[in-house]
Amino acid sequence: MSAIPLERDIHYPESDGRPMAETDLHLDVMFDLIHALKTRYAGDPDVYVGGNLLLYYVKGDPRFSISPDVLVTPGIGKGRRDTYLLWVEGRMPCFVIEVTSKSTRKEDLQKKKSLYERLGVDEYFLFDPREEYLHPRLQGHRLAQSRYQPIPPESDGSLLSRTTGLLLKPEGENLRLIDAATGERLLWTQEETEALETAEERIKALEAEIVRLRRESSELQK
Repeated sequence: MSAIPLERDIHYPESDGRPMAETDLHLDVMFDLIHALKTRYAGDPDVYVGGNLLLYYVKGDPRFSISPDVLVTPGIGKGRRDTYLLWVEGRMPCFVIEVTSKSTRKEDLQKKKSLYERLGVDEYFLFDPREEYLHPRLQGHRLAQSRYQPIPPESDGSLLSRTTGLLLKPEGENLRLIDAATGERLLWTQEETEALETAEERIKALEAEIVRLRRESSELQK
């Protein structure tokens, strides 16, 4: 009879050996969503934003795991995590997005949806960038009496997340996140880079103008 391993001896792998995303497009969408959410919650030390990491939900048995593409969990604090151990964190994510495709259809619509519902993920969204099988390509589910109910679309086709206060709206092949209260659009990675570059150029131009005005003022005083 083999000995039961101690908890400290149990290894919870950081990877399941599967690719991070189906295509470069799916990877870009996932990274843009994570980036936008991290930026939104940068000033809130009690909100963790992550994605593409293994979430283990049965203590002592690493066979039971799932890997959300994008997740938000309030109340557990920031910090890098190699894995998400539910019994350590003490909370399930309240918000999950899967960037889905035809090849992951069965897993995302059946296995993951059923498991997220059972584990108590408040809101579960699926986004199919190429509309390979989801029509419409953005769909959401919200827990009501422990069961998922479809989230009805807004007049413009966006979906409202009550847990984050964000509107989710397809834009091109990407998914835009919008602050429902202010209408502010959360920037994707490239957009933020371009905005910073534009701001730097404006600052340099302003500094040059100040130097010019000071020089003119000095010459007038001579």
